[in-house]
Amino acid sequence: MAYGAFEQTYAAAEDRYEHLAYRRAGASGLDLPPLSLGLWQKFGTDYSPQTQRDILLHAFDLGITHFDNADRYGPPHRAAQQVFGTVLAKDLAPYRDELVLSTKAGNPISPSPYHKGGSRKSLLNSLDHSLRDLGTDYVDVFYHHRPDPTTPIEETVGALAGAVQQGKALYVGVSNYAPEQAHEAVVLLRAAGVPLLVHQPRYSIFDRTPETSGLIDLAARDGFGLVVYSPLAQGLLTDKYLSEIPAGARAENSAFLKPEQIDATYRERAAALNALAAERGQSLAQLAIQWVLRRPEVTSALIGASSTWQLDHNVKALDFPALTDDELKIVDEHGVHGTGL
Repeated sequence: MAYGAFEQTYAAAEDRYEHLAYRRAGASGLDLPPLSLGLWQKFGTDYSPQTQRDILLHAFDLGITHFDNADRYGPPHRAAQQVFGTVLAKDLAPYRDELVLSTKAGNPISPSPYHKGGSRKSLLNSLDHSLRDLGTDYVDVFYHHRPDPTTPIEETVGALAGAVQQGKALYVGVSNYAPEQAHEAVVLLRAAGVPLLVHQPRYSIFDRTPETSGLIDLAARDGFGLVVYSPLAQGLLTDKYLSEIPAGARAENSAFLKPEQIDATYRERAAALNALAAERGQSLAQLAIQWVLRRPEVTSALIGASSTWQLDHNVKALDFPALTDDELKIVDEHGVHGTGL
């Protein structure tokens, strides 16, 4: 179904703010939903436009107001932003002031030296292009996607601050920065009068880096929130791979998950975590989402979805009782850092 065939029939659910308990992003005044929808995967031209639209609108109906994008997301690059821009224009435009739209720049999107890195030219040119893709005159959060050691951080931070000063972004963030880099960005941004709102790191039961690196402690001290990605470890923290790799599963053709990562050690640990989840009456995915959100420094967890059912399933993770100390000990015993990574 072509995007042009959509009819303007959408009206947001009236009870959309009754489902989720919003969380404050660090020391800012901005609230975010505990779950945010990431368009990293399943929002390129290789996926059904109607399904993409259904997922985006259903997410908003559930109270998910934060939609996370990047110039790199597709395929091809920038396609996910264009997908969202189409749905925004046809369905969500009346609700633009209720949406938190984020995008990122800095990861390579072409062979050009101006389509990567942290230079002022690269970041602000990408932002202008992203605004055209999305069909909006500003984004709520503009991120530097990853550190660029070849560019002075003063230039990168200056570009982020400039985006706010030009009215093209309301807030700024960084992604994949080490704690010392994040703190330097905080200091420089603070001097420019543009506080760092959020940092986006990878965090899951199988990837404890934000804990061991000190990033979580830094977030509390420096006053920024964490919007964590891959809380399900690319599907490893689901029941999908407990016995075999299903036909058509991500591990068959993904650049981020390979069959060799799904070994006997992984299966033993994942099975134990799955058993704990079953005792709690939930799925392993729901347990994994609850686990990252147990930390107050984590403002929101980014989830993907290939269907509205999967979206509903993940949102239901928020309905379960908090993990007890004994259950957290079991998670620590079997959720060994580096498993499957």
